[in-house]
Amino acid sequence: MAAHLSYGKVNLNILREAARKDLREFLDKCAGSKAIVWDEYLTGPFGLIAQYSLLKEHEVEKMFTLKSGRLPSADVKNIIFFVRPRLELMDIIAENVQSEDKLHSSRDFHILFVPRRSMLCEQRLKDQGVLGSFINMDEYILDLIPYDGDLLSMEYESAFRECYLENDQTSLYHTAKGLMTLQALYGTIPQIYGKGDCARHVANMMLRMKREFAGIQNQILPVFDTLLLLDRNVDLLTPLATQLTYEGLIDEIYGINNGYVKLPPEKFAQKKQGEASKDLPTEPKKLQLNSAEELYAEIRDKNFNAVGAALSKKAKIISAAFEERHNAKTVGEIKQFVSQLPHMQAARSSLANHTSIAELVKDITTSEAFFDSLTVEQEFMTGVDTDKVNTYIEDCIAQKDPLIKILRLVCMQSVCNNGLKQKVLDYYKREILQTYGYEHLLTLHNLEKAGLLKPQTSSRNNYPTIRKTLKLWMEDANEQNPNDISYVYSGYAPLSIRLTQVLARPGWRSIEEVLKMLPGPHFEERQQLPSGLHKKRQQGENRTTLVFFLGGVTYAEIAALRFLSQMEDSGMEYIIATTKLINGTTWIKTLMDRPESHAA
Repeated sequence: MAAHLSYGKVNLNILREAARKDLREFLDKCAGSKAIVWDEYLTGPFGLIAQYSLLKEHEVEKMFTLKSGRLPSADVKNIIFFVRPRLELMDIIAENVQSEDKLHSSRDFHILFVPRRSMLCEQRLKDQGVLGSFINMDEYILDLIPYDGDLLSMEYESAFRECYLENDQTSLYHTAKGLMTLQALYGTIPQIYGKGDCARHVANMMLRMKREFAGIQNQILPVFDTLLLLDRNVDLLTPLATQLTYEGLIDEIYGINNGYVKLPPEKFAQKKQGEASKDLPTEPKKLQLNSAEELYAEIRDKNFNAVGAALSKKAKIISAAFEERHNAKTVGEIKQFVSQLPHMQAARSSLANHTSIAELVKDITTSEAFFDSLTVEQEFMTGVDTDKVNTYIEDCIAQKDPLIKILRLVCMQSVCNNGLKQKVLDYYKREILQTYGYEHLLTLHNLEKAGLLKPQTSSRNNYPTIRKTLKLWMEDANEQNPNDISYVYSGYAPLSIRLTQVLARPGWRSIEEVLKMLPGPHFEERQQLPSGLHKKRQQGENRTTLVFFLGGVTYAEIAALRFLSQMEDSGMEYIIATTKLINGTTWIKTLMDRPESHAA
């Protein structure tokens, strides 16, 4: 199941196995048959660690979603609540337990908090009078979840909001803890670089935790050479832009959650000859997307304009392979062909799926609306007319386009102009509130506080300097055979990835001035390794850097880092970690105070 996690430079299956071992140990503490009551948000991340088969082996017979009222009936000895430490969930649990007590059932209750226990939650259960009903209260430390062979995510949705709006550093503590777990499994990371306030906090916490364990020497040969911690607010522009890689567009249009995407079913219906099409499926088609699928691994990071050619090339290879059957004459040849059949059939069905997905995406990307929006984005990125009210945005508001689309564009204009003139900002705010409702006043305030939509304070706009120095805009980006990371946005090179690229060569000293223009401190720390653990690098062996995005990362940025890892002369391999996989829409939604009403 998880073979694709161990193909890369770093075997991330070790991390998954450690998480599975902890889960088995907890389940075995609760002897007898079990039912798990899930906090719904956790089912996706847990699915990447353990399938139902593992739970079944440990006597889990039933699974329910946590909701108020009575628990569904189940003939089991143990009821285990798997929950995040949230007060509102404690009230639901209390209600569940009280309704069971009324029935005088002799079940044992247990709670597993993910990723940490919380005194506040335990106090809430005590106030509700049910704390004594629990036999086991434990925590299951699930910080970093392996998503792919080079990708880890904490799936901590509110991290950016907590850090920048609520001044709450809980997510940074979890990040530091997650990095300590990683070092316990993969060795101490000798060099730490960082940019941004949150990065500084995480590094400080890691160094403090290391001092607290000073007596315990980590004897594992380091797998990572460098850790780079990057704050999301160092680069607010990248997530606002529309991603133009295959995977990025699937996420922008349909949303990828925990490695799965739900798609409209019509494109995937198997129509037989002469059958009426009235029996088309109505359930969305759910597909898993990761590098275990050969074709997906090949096309996921390509610019969407290069995907069509790649698919037709693959189609020719597959049909040629099927034609081989006519040449199989001897028994040995026929046997060999038959043995390859399952693989070929899997390749054919994979091709059919991705051809359908590409058609769905193409319907959107070839629309006039998509083109117009992209044109405005690219004008902002190149610094065209960023200081006045944009007529396209005005038209979109007048047509009552989705609010999130408006917010992404207005924030982008603000970021590319280092804030908007008060007059322009007030105009946008007034138009948005009058069209979409005054309840969005709080959302506009949040965007301002997070630095996404702000008045211009200094007369100097630094963005053009940053753009020129870091070459953030490349004319004539080659989308088919890219030679630079700017292909992921058809011209715009993500600032976060340029910083990563420059750090590797020639180093941040060469861009000191630009770093000062970006928010937060930049720093370098070294962690002492026990003697004998210093890596002796073989000739031509690549260095490995773990890039950790605090506050979220997009699939286009991941594609750009994979591109750098594959470059012949880069000498560097990148593993990516983040608090959450995001796109502009999901990111802005976390900053909205009533995202449900007008976001869609």
